[in-house]
Amino acid sequence: MYFKKILPIGIVIIVGIILAMIILRMGKTTVKDVHEHGAIEHEEENEVKGPHGGRLLSEDDFQVETIIYERGVPPQFRVYVFDRGKAVNPDEVKLIIELHRLGGRVDVINFRKEGEYLCGDKVVEEPHSFDVKVLAEWKGKTYRWEYSQIEGRVELAPEAIQGAGIGIETAGPAHIKTILELPGEIEFNADKVVHVVPRVSGVVTEVYKNLGDAVKHDEVIAVFDSREVADLKSAYMVSLKRVELARLTFERKELLWKEKISSQNDYLISRQALAEEELKLRTDAQKLLAIGFTQADLDGIPENTDRGLTRYELKAQYDGVVIKKDISVGEAILGNSDIFAIVDLSTVWVNVTIYAKDLNVVKVGQNVTVRSKILNREANGTLTYLGPLVGEQTRTAQGRVVVQNPDGQWRPGLYVNVEVIQEEISVPVAVSIDVLQTLNDRPVVFVQYGDEFEARPLELGRSDGRWVEVLHGLSPGERYAARNSFILKAELGKAGATHEH
Repeated sequence: MYFKKILPIGIVIIVGIILAMIILRMGKTTVKDVHEHGAIEHEEENEVKGPHGGRLLSEDDFQVETIIYERGVPPQFRVYVFDRGKAVNPDEVKLIIELHRLGGRVDVINFRKEGEYLCGDKVVEEPHSFDVKVLAEWKGKTYRWEYSQIEGRVELAPEAIQGAGIGIETAGPAHIKTILELPGEIEFNADKVVHVVPRVSGVVTEVYKNLGDAVKHDEVIAVFDSREVADLKSAYMVSLKRVELARLTFERKELLWKEKISSQNDYLISRQALAEEELKLRTDAQKLLAIGFTQADLDGIPENTDRGLTRYELKAQYDGVVIKKDISVGEAILGNSDIFAIVDLSTVWVNVTIYAKDLNVVKVGQNVTVRSKILNREANGTLTYLGPLVGEQTRTAQGRVVVQNPDGQWRPGLYVNVEVIQEEISVPVAVSIDVLQTLNDRPVVFVQYGDEFEARPLELGRSDGRWVEVLHGLSPGERYAARNSFILKAELGKAGATHEH
């Protein structure tokens, strides 16, 4: 009775053990080892380690241990050989390793003896991700093994690539500008600053402009009452009348002389008098023009005497912005007073500080780029001036760049960076700085092979802040992730990518 009760339980236990063994056997991953007779052996995903910590490949009693060694030296293969667990003289073994990489590239490595191991004759370039084929000959017998060493790879379906917004570009040449960055400050263009002086004394009766106001050419900016102006206007009006009288006298004398009524001498005297009065009129007109009157103003003086001969309108000579105002209504102003300053801000100067160590690089005529991080804008220009002296205290020289400023955004007093183009070169391969990711403390790009992306370490060269030269690691024509490559790095991190040999 008791036996009948425990029999079903025993059967269940036995069946469970058998199923567990089957599952365990199915869950093992293999590495294919093939020898010259075509026999295939399998080893577990957790490869067997040799006495030196490398991968141990075995067939019968013959074994090779492969290691990628990179302590203090460029990465290289080191292979130890054993027979029945005992070290074999490396001179007795001929060994070749082939590394089959994505894209069809195959690196063939031959070996030579170095001490107790065989050392590869080539540097094992990053990434250390490839299918490995090992071929060994010893005592007339050939041994072959194959295994895969994968790291830094991400596989994404085309729809996933598109959905993630990963942009693909083809590696190729680019123009790189070598940049020297110098500090600078925006200042007024001194050639465009106009100081306004009244040129006559008087009392201010009206002021139309304040600091920061825009002015136009010939626009009235202030009005004076001036006795000097009244005297000049009066003299001009008197000259007008005297010329008018002298012309009438001349015309009458000329008519009488032609009719033989008066002498020629009277005619000549009247002509001389008219010429003298016209000269006096021109002199009086020039005095008014010299203080800012226009010909239209002179023509209107006889008609505007009711407005007062003392009125003097001070006008702007150029378009610009008021940057200085030293005048108030009721103030008595001398003729040489500097009461307004107007600047044309359509162009500005950038004063550049050039360190003594950079003077052999910076030259007049070089193209420069002016950048402002605050305004998030840039402008191109040319270095037009380089000071001949170095400051005793600062040990710097001053340079100057003229920058177009049509919208007035480049405000004097603003600090900027000035990038001087030292040289412009063409390089065979370059990538945008934005595409670079960091993996294992090295810059990488993700190179595409079908649905797979491989993190490719790069050796970088010159850079201009936007593009960087690739000296090694990326070949012309290879396709790489140029946009949203951080997504690939994140996927790689989820997979727990490692760098172990």
